[in-house]
Amino acid sequence: MVGACIAVWVFARRNNCSLLTALDICSPGGAIGVCFGRIANFIQPELWGRPTNVPWAMVFPGAGSLPRHPSQIYEAVLEGLVVFVILRFAIRGGALKRPGLLIGLFGLSYGVARILCEFFKAPDPDLFSFSFVTMGMLLSLPMVAVGALVIALTSYRHRVPRINEQRNAYGSGRSDGHRGL
Repeated sequence: MVGACIAVWVFARRNNCSLLTALDICSPGGAIGVCFGRIANFIQPELWGRPTNVPWAMVFPGAGSLPRHPSQIYEAVLEGLVVFVILRFAIRGGALKRPGLLIGLFGLSYGVARILCEFFKAPDPDLFSFSFVTMGMLLSLPMVAVGALVIALTSYRHRVPRINEQRNAYGSGRSDGHRGL
C-alpha cells in the first residue's frame, strides 16, 4: 500500500499533476489489487482464519486438522470488491470533482473492512494481541482516521454556501444593483 502511494506521488510530481487527483484515479485499481492479493493468499494457503464449524470451513495445509474460516475470501470480497463498488458509486456521484474524496473513501472503507475481517482471521502468534484486538485492527485504525479526516477536509473545502452566506458575500441579493443598508 505504501509502495503504491509512493509510486503515485512520483507519477504526480513528474507529470505536474495534483497528488490527490492522482490518488483518486488510482484508488479503484488499488481495491482490485487488494482483491487479487487476497485470492493469492488463499491459493498459497496463508493467512487463514480462526477455527470454526461453519459449513464452508476449510482445512488448510499447514494449519492443523481443524476446519477454519476462509478469511482470505472474506477479505477479497470485503476489502477488494465491496470497496471497489463503493468507490464506483462515489465516482458515478461526482466524487472525481472533489480531489481527495475517493482516496479518503478508500482509506476509510478499506480500514473498516479490514477491521471486520480481522474477527475471522487467525491472529499472528508472534505479534501483539490483546483480547479481541489484533495487530491488523490496530494498524487499520490510523487508515480509518486519516480517511475520515481527508473526507471531512474535502467536504469542508467544497461545501456550498448557504443563502444567507451568499447574501452577505454579494450584498443584499437584489439584482438591480442596489446593495441595501
